[in-house]
Order: sequence, then C-alpha cells, then structure tokens
Amino acid sequence: MKFYWLILGVLTVWRITHFLQAEDGPWDIVIRVRQLVGEGFWGKLLDCFYCLSVWIAAPIAYLLGQSWLERALLWCSFSAAAILLERVTNAAPKIPSAPFAEDPGEEQDNGMLRTEKAANDKPGDSRSPDQ
Repeated sequence: MKFYWLILGVLTVWRITHFLQAEDGPWDIVIRVRQLVGEGFWGKLLDCFYCLSVWIAAPIAYLLGQSWLERALLWCSFSAAAILLERVTNAAPKIPSAPFAEDPGEEQDNGMLRTEKAANDKPGDSRSPDQ
C-alpha cells in the first residue's frame, strides 16, 4: 500500500465520521437522520465518535487493503487515527457548567459570616444590628 492511500483512508474515515456525528449537514439533513433513528442502537452510534469511526473504517479498510490481514489491521488503524485526529482538532472537551441559581430575595444566615453593622455602632457595642 502506498503511503498516500493510508493518509487518504485516515482523512476519509475522520471526515465521514465527523460529518455524521458532529455536523448538521446541508439543509440540516444529518439532524433529520439523527432524529429519525431515535435513541436506539443507531442513535447511540451516531452520538459516539469512537463507535462510529469503527464502523466507518470497516468499508474503507476493505476497499484499500490487499489481504484479509491487511484489511483487519487497516480497520483498527483507520479508526484509531481518526480518533487521534478528532482529539487534536477538538482539544477542549465540552464540559457543561454546573447549574447554580441563587434566589436574590432571600438572604441566608450562615452563622459564620459577619452581619452588616450600622454606621453608628462602635466596636465593643453589645447591641445586635437588628435592635
């Protein structure tokens, strides 16, 4: 196998996998396909880049390989290279921020925090600010 076929195979597997897993497609066709397949096996397959790259790599490896051993090795290699390429091009993982909401109208007394003192309070004054 020539080196450029190896590179073409890797790029083809990455491109098709990325297109089906992460892009909308022209006229939102890929979104419609994802909605059509639902949440079953096919839906989960389209959500996972790693899983999808294995199945996209299989026919590419079959077409480019000369023997069954070469095809089997190319199958794993194409998938692994596509995953590495995806990691390099998508360096920052998308981690959603933790949801936090504070009710602005309700103050909480934690017991450990100091309370605001009135401007005329003196240090050592035993009055509480609420008096």
